[in-house]
Amino acid sequence: MLRFSSLKLGRLYRCFKFLLVVGLSVVLLMNTHSLLASFQRNELADRRFINLNKCPACFGTSWCRKFMNGQVTFETWGRLRFLDFFNVKNVYFAQYGEPREGTRRIVLKRLGSNQELADIDQKICKRATGRPRCDLIQAMYKTEFARLNGDVRLLTPDVVEGWSDLVHCPSQRLLDRVVRRYAETKDSGSFLLKNLKDTERMQLLMTLAFNPEPLVLQSFPSDEGWPFAKYLGACGRMVAVNYVGEELWSFYGAPWGKRVDLARQLMDIAEQLTNNDFDFALYLLDVSFDNFAVGPRDGKVIIVDAENVIVADKRLIRQNKPENYDVWYESHFEDCDREACLSFSKDILCSRVTVDHNYYAICQNLLSRYAKWRGTTGGLLHDPPADVAREGRLEALLDECTNPKKRYGRFRAAKELREFLTQLSEVAR
Repeated sequence: MLRFSSLKLGRLYRCFKFLLVVGLSVVLLMNTHSLLASFQRNELADRRFINLNKCPACFGTSWCRKFMNGQVTFETWGRLRFLDFFNVKNVYFAQYGEPREGTRRIVLKRLGSNQELADIDQKICKRATGRPRCDLIQAMYKTEFARLNGDVRLLTPDVVEGWSDLVHCPSQRLLDRVVRRYAETKDSGSFLLKNLKDTERMQLLMTLAFNPEPLVLQSFPSDEGWPFAKYLGACGRMVAVNYVGEELWSFYGAPWGKRVDLARQLMDIAEQLTNNDFDFALYLLDVSFDNFAVGPRDGKVIIVDAENVIVADKRLIRQNKPENYDVWYESHFEDCDREACLSFSKDILCSRVTVDHNYYAICQNLLSRYAKWRGTTGGLLHDPPADVAREGRLEALLDECTNPKKRYGRFRAAKELREFLTQLSEVAR
């Protein structure tokens, strides 16, 4: 009876596979014309496809000439629109060409899912007209995005505080930096908001409220040594950033020496974002294997998703002296069954000078035995060589960095872990 049942299930499974293949074949045949058309036309030169028609309810226009001139084109699979169903994050790979430089790979982002983009449209319309649908361009001029007209000199914290993670606790110094480095204007370099055109101001504010990732990349650029992908430009609701390389997850099974080097770089990133000469602490709230990538030539680790980053101004914290501002803050360990989970308080991150959050996030979600991703556990430093495992120092440092047993143990463990990983890297070469 059991054998009969298994045979029956086997036939049903093969039948299902056959029907699935037939179904896909029919869909492809029915859409042959549209598939051929997809390969023949460049949709990135279509104003509606990139939502240029929705500006100033968009992210910018600095790269529109390149889009309209056909210098930006989807790579092969990106041209098939029926695959967008699986591309929930709306992230695409494309080729960008310059006459003298040739072509290179870039990444295009809509900065949100289709539903999230539709929601922002509805919110704009409701605030302006009370209805979910409206003339979006006209509505923008009746929202808070248009409140800061040409008479307003500066972008101030009281206006945008809490709009997104970037400005959860903004200082005037941070906002001046954001405006001064805003790349979607020809007259960048001034922190005066009044020097921006009305449309540029609205685009800046909408980006700040919807998804501030472009502003993080612009304010803390890779050209100055910050560990973020390079911002290139925008057209409508399509943002272009530099292609870094394969995501960090691709190196989960790499040789031990490579993984040690990547782990050392990750701890260096945690240190740089926490302590730097600018006195800005950048805290990563979303730390997972697909938010980092590795350069193919230099092997450098770069952050490729910077939407959820809090920037705390340490100078302002020292000046305002909130309660316990000078007491070192230790993040609370949380052992959960979900992937990439972290425990943190945004308000505490904004009110302490010394915080171990970045060390905790990198150790727990990427390096230690507590790291969980795509059904695996053990983190990037899983299965160390026998001599390293016997010594036990690496495992002890990772455990203390993730779930410290001593007061301020994570601070000490993070420092020692960076030094130990450097030693292991040199030995592995």
